[in-house]
Amino acid sequence: MEFLNPPAWPRPRGYSNGVAARGRIVSVSGMVGWDASGRFVTDDFVGQARQALENIVAVLREGGAGPEHIVRMTWYVLDKREYLDAASSLGAAYREVIGRHYPAMSAVQVAGLMEDQARVEIEATAVIPE
Repeated sequence: MEFLNPPAWPRPRGYSNGVAARGRIVSVSGMVGWDASGRFVTDDFVGQARQALENIVAVLREGGAGPEHIVRMTWYVLDKREYLDAASSLGAAYREVIGRHYPAMSAVQVAGLMEDQARVEIEATAVIPE
């Protein structure tokens, strides 16, 4: 896996501008902050994001991958301000679940998510090296 961050550009915080990888692809559907029984344990944005990340790790594990294999993530958030205001605690939760691995990422504010109680939905793509 090669992280693509042009040297003349400002260093991104918490993500990479691009990733080049070769191997078996594992795609993870959008994960929300519910537990293994399909129940939301909190309405808190950071709590839901943490659970969604843990759900991603569980799906990756099923495919023989881990967080270190993630090459791309897309975050769908209901409230841009809530996402930005939670940066510090969200970053801590991310590092606890994913580690200090920063793939290419996008964050998009959306009008709604399919699960009414969801504050965030995160999808991921991983590549297991050949």
